[in-house]
Amino acid sequence: MAKKQSTNTIRNKRASFDYDIKDTLLAGLVLTGAETRSLREHHGSLQGAFVQIKDNEAWLVNALITPLKTNVANLPSEVQNRNRKLLLKRREIDSLIQAKTQGNTVVPIKLLTNGRYIKVEIGIGRGKRKYDKRQTIKQRDQDRDAKRAIKS
Repeated sequence: MAKKQSTNTIRNKRASFDYDIKDTLLAGLVLTGAETRSLREHHGSLQGAFVQIKDNEAWLVNALITPLKTNVANLPSEVQNRNRKLLLKRREIDSLIQAKTQGNTVVPIKLLTNGRYIKVEIGIGRGKRKYDKRQTIKQRDQDRDAKRAIKS
């Protein structure tokens, strides 16, 4: 039986496949009320999103938050994909800047909506090459076959 994932998260599945994540941080987000309600109803996506450092501030870029059907005003796509500020401590931002200068990438891994606040887990990692991705797929298939053999 498959493991049931937490219903209070929005995941970026491509991040763990495309990047070798070394370190993770938890950051708050600056959102509007409508965006908060939409995320609590899982109307969001982190696919293609990334973290950018501008003027010593961290920004979540290209994260899609679609409005709820109950909202009267339909938001245009540029408002749905707007840049959102990440709430991090100064030393965490400094570590992100240092990781970027070392050639690492900073990507959002998941949005957590289970508490009072909505937080985003961001990961620092290096991009995988094509042969690394093939190795990941091969290892996943071998693990799946081993589990099947144990069950039967």
